[in-house]
Amino acid sequence: MNDRVNPAMQALPDGEAELSLVVRLPWEDVARLGQEAGRLASQMQRPVTLDEAVSHRLRTVRSAAHAKPAGEQPPAVTSTASVSSLPPRPPAEQARQAIERINGSA
Repeated sequence: MNDRVNPAMQALPDGEAELSLVVRLPWEDVARLGQEAGRLASQMQRPVTLDEAVSHRLRTVRSAAHAKPAGEQPPAVTSTASVSSLPPRPPAEQARQAIERINGSA
């Protein structure tokens, strides 16, 4: 573990748990999360953080997994196959393109 002041997991009053973790993602996945946050913000008529978008996405995948018959796999949260098939680009270029996608200017 590390020396974080915040606990890694805490119980919430609504019966859920909050889990803090660090995830390293390619810029393309960050851009997809930004798009998901934008879609969710439009639906909810208020600003939405990336944390909320991820939580919503995980709940949606979990709900879909419970609704499917046994043996079927739920859809993946992100498609890493399409990301890994892209040619390597410099990190600065990846960041620029991801920000453009998030802002809708790409």
